[in-house]
Amino acid sequence: MSTLTVGLITFIIGTVFGYVANRFLSVSEHSEKKLIEQINQSESALSQYKQDVAEHLNQSADLLVQMNNTCQSAMQQMEQSTLLLKQATPAEPTTMPFFSAETQQQLAETANERHPKKQLSESAKTAQPPLDYSNSSSGLFVDKTQSVTNSET
Repeated sequence: MSTLTVGLITFIIGTVFGYVANRFLSVSEHSEKKLIEQINQSESALSQYKQDVAEHLNQSADLLVQMNNTCQSAMQQMEQSTLLLKQATPAEPTTMPFFSAETQQQLAETANERHPKKQLSESAKTAQPPLDYSNSSSGLFVDKTQSVTNSET
């Protein structure tokens, strides 16, 4: 074999070997670029998530402060209302009438107009006994045995 043939064969083998090596390196470089791109996307997504969580926590803290302020103002209003109610309420609840004096007077007048009081003399009141002491029996509590009407014979 001549040197020219050996050189040509070496050149062809080197070219094939270089092509194959370039393909593998380029594939691994391509996949490395994809991985780097995915890492960058994941890092940006993580930083965005951290920002969202921090914003959410800040909003939650603000809402809790507002709720606390609202509860404190409600407690103050309740204390003020309780004090006002204690001042307005007398010591004995029976001394305070349910209706005002004018309303009670109007109710009494209306009741007198609808149901006038009958003036009965003392003799009329005592002359008649109550109906539960009447002389004649009504027959309601008569002790008689009754026949059964719905039995089969």
